[in-house]
Amino acid sequence: MSARQICEQVLDAADVKVGGDRPWDIRVHDEAFFDRIVADGTLGLGESYMDGWWDCDALDAMTARTLAAGGERVVERNWRTALHALRAKVLNLQTRRGAKEVAKRHYDIDDRLYMSFLDPYNQYTCAYFKDAHEDDLDGAQQAKMDLICRKLRLQEGDRVLDIGCGWGGLARWMHERHGCRVTGINIADGQLEYARSHAPGAGVEYLNMDYRDLPSRFPGAFDKVVSVGMVEHVGWRNHREYFRAARAATRDGGLFLLQTCGQDRSRPIADPWIDRYIFPNGCVPSPAQLTAAAEGSFVLEDWHNMGTHYDRTLLNWWRRFERAWPGFREEYGDRFFRMFRYYMLTCAGAFRARQMHLHQAVFSPNGVPGGYAGVR
Repeated sequence: MSARQICEQVLDAADVKVGGDRPWDIRVHDEAFFDRIVADGTLGLGESYMDGWWDCDALDAMTARTLAAGGERVVERNWRTALHALRAKVLNLQTRRGAKEVAKRHYDIDDRLYMSFLDPYNQYTCAYFKDAHEDDLDGAQQAKMDLICRKLRLQEGDRVLDIGCGWGGLARWMHERHGCRVTGINIADGQLEYARSHAPGAGVEYLNMDYRDLPSRFPGAFDKVVSVGMVEHVGWRNHREYFRAARAATRDGGLFLLQTCGQDRSRPIADPWIDRYIFPNGCVPSPAQLTAAAEGSFVLEDWHNMGTHYDRTLLNWWRRFERAWPGFREEYGDRFFRMFRYYMLTCAGAFRARQMHLHQAVFSPNGVPGGYAGVR
């Protein structure tokens, strides 16, 4: 069977046609595309799109259809993906030095680019559209922050730790809306500079600090601990140390909320294309990996799958990014545009196909007396 026949067989199962006229059909501009996919898997699929070898008007719909039909199992069978997995199994890719790589390559690019599509609180994580219109990204992000605060049972005067605080928006929200004293830690220099320049003053501080230093720096210092969209950068080898660090910083009687992307199968790696171009050395955890790592540190009180909200979040980000792009084209170029389009829309498709998930979990050090009542 030729490479083209293999690819068309996968696409046919998803009702995606080569040269079709529906939005989710693909147009191939270079016949070498098929050999590249069979040889390089998802890395070749993403790189060939960046190189302009193929196009699709609705990448999100094409991805959702292909994943729902099991297409990822075919493109995973190649030597590049196997080598990528072997490297992650043998090496700890998320050492202190490795953790710095994603900060430099993804988060420390021009803040203006991110602010062009994020909400006023700069939330680069899943929003919560339960009571918000599907186009109301700002309202949905505020609803997400409010949900986190309600799950943490925040009270005025609480001392809160934000592990991986991004541009500082959640810390500002907790201080402004709940009167909390918040410490955010991060290792991305650009994000920290932005967060400090927008800090509301006394009551919020941002520190350049690795989570592994928490036990020595802040033993039992915080009433509540939160970590949103950060554990994906920790890596499977370090999950247990991550939970131990969070536990060390949490007072008895406190709560720890973790928000993370998730997948159903426990893997040691991220998608090879995502690893190379978006989140180096990342690893999206499974529930099994996280709960096993939390044993001995926390009691699991609540688990909430919010993955369908990430589809809408990503589509909102993409529409805003596309509108703002003319102001960035000269600086970044068309290949970067295609990279970002592929990243946002294929991820939206993965969440739509329920191949990717978004989990919020609430943990307590010793169990909440009388039980924990989850909120939605």
